[in-house]
Parts: sequence; structure tokens; C-alpha cells
Amino acid sequence: MQLADFDFHLPEERIALRPASPRDAARLLVVSPGEAFQDLAVADLPGQLRRGDALVLNDTRVIPARLKGVRAREASRVAVEATLHRRLAPHLWTAFMRPGKRLAPGDRIAFGEATDRACLLGALDATVQAKGEGGEVTLAFDLAGPDLDAAIAERGAMPLPPYIAAKRAEDARDRADYQTVYAQEDGSVAAPTAGLHFTPELLARLAEAGVGTERVTLHVGAGTFLPVKAETLAEHRMHAEWGEIDAAAAERLNAVRAAGGRIVCVGTTSLRLLETATGEDGVVRPFLGETDIFITPGYRFRAADGLMTNFHLPRSTLFVLVCAFAGTQTMRAAYAHAIAAGYRFYSYGDGSLLWRAA
Repeated sequence: MQLADFDFHLPEERIALRPASPRDAARLLVVSPGEAFQDLAVADLPGQLRRGDALVLNDTRVIPARLKGVRAREASRVAVEATLHRRLAPHLWTAFMRPGKRLAPGDRIAFGEATDRACLLGALDATVQAKGEGGEVTLAFDLAGPDLDAAIAERGAMPLPPYIAAKRAEDARDRADYQTVYAQEDGSVAAPTAGLHFTPELLARLAEAGVGTERVTLHVGAGTFLPVKAETLAEHRMHAEWGEIDAAAAERLNAVRAAGGRIVCVGTTSLRLLETATGEDGVVRPFLGETDIFITPGYRFRAADGLMTNFHLPRSTLFVLVCAFAGTQTMRAAYAHAIAAGYRFYSYGDGSLLWRAA
């Protein structure tokens, strides 16, 4: 399949720069096989689910992973910016660096701007340990573990997607807006954005309606923002991301299926992790490790019956995924409807509830 098959025109004014307030006031497009589209609100979600269904939530927490600094090499000093990508060890991170071509192994980088208040734990300095393919750099920080985490939290900025960051700067509101209300496990450098629509009140209403929730963790990497450069889907390679489904959650999800309930993944991150952990027999198993699953049309889904997700970029792996889930023609029609009806797109935009194509 060609990447061009998953292109569409999106007017720039459809890109949301701020989320809806309250969160569950966002619009929700319901897409069911063979049925007309429904234009609802996220607050209407409980009415679209049945008692005994289960929502799968990704409880990863976004860290302020965008760091500005200065590369020092002899008398030369160059301003650089890092977006942390994946943690390799207590003191090691891979990162996407700008300008990456100006860096070499052994370079020292001091992160933090001149206006920063003094860090009580010391300077947030790192050494370029290695450069890899695709623009990734391995950074060895002088700090490690909780000390490093605290320094990053103090010096870093929320890693807003490029299509937002290009239009406005990150601010204090984003520290709350770009985080789900159930975020718990630090490690993501991008939010699982479908979950941004949930409020404590909505979660309470879902529980009252007999809809269960299960927490899983997938730490979203910066690779989610990278454009697909391959012309065919077969040539594209996904960046690996770390995830976990514990034994208790796997057992409960299997019980939901056995009792006739439906499993609805909140976000493509939850779906990719769940499908990684589910065997061809349809049994969800505990999982701990990395996944680089790339779901394309023709994939046979093993566990997910429904998917709640935002509206994605053209020519992206995520638009490919929703086409695989609900059908390419259906999703092209759904996106055309969403654009014409004024839905807001991308991370801070509106949502959709997709039911799997047969």
C-alpha cells in the first residue's frame, strides 16, 4: 500500500490550539459499520456503551521533555534543543536534537536557559554519547534517577506537538491541559490525547453505568511526531515504545470478553499495546517490554472492539491505523464529514468513537 492512499486535505483552521473546556464538552463523532455518522459530545459517551463493557486507559504521564541548552566545544558555542525520546538507563536518554548535524560524540551540553532559577540539584549537563540513524542522539546526563527527573521537571517544557508549537509557545496552562486526569506513570514525551477528554465526573458516570476501566501503560515516544518518509507502508519502521499490562488487568479484560462485554481502547496507544499483548487465540496476556507494532489495513484485530481517538494527521501511521480498524473508505468519509462539520483536529481537538469493521 502507498502512503499517498492515506492523504487528505485539512484546512489549517481546523487545527485546535487549545482544548475544549470543560474537557468532555469536546465533540464526539460516532462511526459504526453500515450506519449513519452521529454527531455527539464526549459527555454523551456513557450512552454509547453497555453495562459490562470496559474502557482501556493509558495512564502514562507526560514529562516536560523539551530542553533548551548550549553545546560547548572548545571556543565554539551553539544553541541546541532536545526532545527526549526514550529512557535507556537511569542517566541515559535518546533524544531528537536540533541542530543534530552540529553535534558529535563527546560534545558537552548544558541544558537550561540563562533566565532559569538555579537548580538545587546542580547543572543539568550531558555528554553526547552516540548518534544514531533517524536523527536520534544518545545523551549521558551527569545526574541519574530521581535527581535527573527533578532537574528535567524544573528545566524542561511540555513537548507540544509541532503543529501547535509552530503557532504559539508552551505556557503554564499546557502543564495541566496536556495531561490526562488519570496520568500516573512518568515517562511519555507526548500525551495519549484521546484521554485528554475525560473528567473525574465523566469517569464517575461511566462507573455508575456499569462500564469498567482498566489501566495500562504505554510511554509515548517523540517518534509519534515524525513524518512518515517511506512511500510504501511496508518500508516504514515504527519507533519502539515501552509498555506494560499487568496480570490482573489482563485477567479482567479476558473476563469482560468471556461475559460478552466489549473492550474499547481509549487512544491508539492503548490499542497498540493491547493488540501486542493479545495472542491469535484472542487471549490477553501480561506484557512488559517494548512494542513497535504497525497496524495497517488487512490486520486482524484480536482484542479491541471499539476505539476512542482524536482526528489524526494525513499521511500518518495513526490515520493508517484507524483505516485498518474501521475501514479505509469509511474513515475517509468520516474525516470528510468531520472537516465539513467543523470538528477540531489533532491533540487538542475533538474525538471520535469508532466501532470495528467486521
